[in-house]
Amino acid sequence: MASKTILAQKEKEVNEIVEKIKKSASVILIDYRGLTVAQDTEMRVSLRKDKVEYKVIKNRIMLRALKLAGYEGFDKILEGPTAVAFGYDDAVTPAKILADSIKKYNKMALKGGVAEGKVLDAAATVALAKTPSKPVLLAQLLGLLTNPTRSLAVAISEIAKKKPA
Repeated sequence: MASKTILAQKEKEVNEIVEKIKKSASVILIDYRGLTVAQDTEMRVSLRKDKVEYKVIKNRIMLRALKLAGYEGFDKILEGPTAVAFGYDDAVTPAKILADSIKKYNKMALKGGVAEGKVLDAAATVALAKTPSKPVLLAQLLGLLTNPTRSLAVAISEIAKKKPA
């Protein structure tokens, strides 16, 4: 049986992860097998640049933290080597960076995760990675909203330019 010190240490670690899960816009789980040290370092640098925290956490500890945070259904997902990416600012960024790394290195696999409070399986995580980021979506929305006004202004301008016959 584990000593009280070890149990207290593990409990503290679980509580820290629960707090990270609650603060995160998304938590992406990935199977990182096959990466070289250089590839892993390169991926970590790109994640860090976009303020995404990436850690390798023991499956049992991560499973316990997810359950305490209120998420179920990760028993099968948390099998084998698993790394976790916590995205605090944007739900899409961690999934997008990890999906790009999977394409680039032709290794690893998205396992699932949590985004905006919803549990994601592997397919939903891949779909999330294909979603444009929040700034891009806002720019597209702004373009859609301003287009009718612009079209009307151009039409009125063209009418004003015509000379009466």
